[in-house]
Amino acid sequence: MRLREYNFNLPETLIRQYPVIPRDDCRLMVANRETKKITIHDNFKTGLFEYFDEGDVFVFNDSFIFPAKLRGVKEKNTGEVEVLLLRNLKPDSFLWDVIVHPARKIRVGNKLFFGKYKINSEEHELVAEVVDNTTAKGRIIRFLFQGDPIDFDYVIDQLGKPPLPKYIRREPNEEDLRYFQNVYANPQKRGSVSPPSGGFRFTKNMLKRMELLDIHATFLTVHCGIAGFSNVQVEDLSKHKMESDYFEIPEETADIINKAKGEKKRVCAVGASTFRALEASVSPSGLVKPAKRWTELFLFAPYTPKIPNAYITGFHLPKSIEMMATAAFAGFDFTKKIYNLALKENFNFGIYGDVLLVI
Repeated sequence: MRLREYNFNLPETLIRQYPVIPRDDCRLMVANRETKKITIHDNFKTGLFEYFDEGDVFVFNDSFIFPAKLRGVKEKNTGEVEVLLLRNLKPDSFLWDVIVHPARKIRVGNKLFFGKYKINSEEHELVAEVVDNTTAKGRIIRFLFQGDPIDFDYVIDQLGKPPLPKYIRREPNEEDLRYFQNVYANPQKRGSVSPPSGGFRFTKNMLKRMELLDIHATFLTVHCGIAGFSNVQVEDLSKHKMESDYFEIPEETADIINKAKGEKKRVCAVGASTFRALEASVSPSGLVKPAKRWTELFLFAPYTPKIPNAYITGFHLPKSIEMMATAAFAGFDFTKKIYNLALKENFNFGIYGDVLLVI
């Protein structure tokens, strides 16, 4: 496949800029891969469960998104800087892999100042030193912080902002702090920089309804990193190198999925990160293996999904890896048909957009 084949004209007016409140108040498109039939529902929460029965399984990514974007200044106020925290390399020494902007002005040895914070009513300033270069925009920085990792997380929550995608053309606000997070995200599994947004529309009431219908909700963890912000730079998709993400699939989750597969039930991957982790953990016998590791798996068409037989996602921007994951599940030609209809029917695109279910 070629990158240009994933391009299309997306009007700015269809890229939703703010969260929907309540979060499940959106439209749903359901696309059947076998019949090629596409159905539109005006309401996600009422339409979704028409397609699932007792014993079916939804697989969610419970990684917790943290406010990873810091803004500050270089030493001596020589210019504003923006730092995106990617990966905690050494929690006890506060060493982080980051992306910086403007990169050309941030050199090894520079100190970066991110503002005041309070712990136990005492005010301090968060300072970091650049200790290494990794890529053109990548740096390793060490925070000059006196405290433990829990205190540091608290400070980042005070000073950081949600890293909204570039197509959200505004500054983060208070609503983003709440809605830029899945309701089932586990604070003990803090680690995502980019949002696993496939589940943004689920509410606690919907999860409760699943329980009443004897539909299983099970969880894995994928810490979504820089891959969610990266653009594909090569025309030949087979030459694209996917950024790696860390994932964990507990034994209990693997057992629930494998049991459902054995009983010919629906296994629905919620979001591209979940789909990717499931496909990266397939055993030679076609079952899910428990795992704790990294993956660089890049999903694009043509591809035959091995684990999920249903997929929940959104409507994504042109040339995005998320759109490519949809094509990997639904097939490229059918995905183009889905997107053409979404454009015609004025569906909302982006992380705060409407929902697509492929079965």
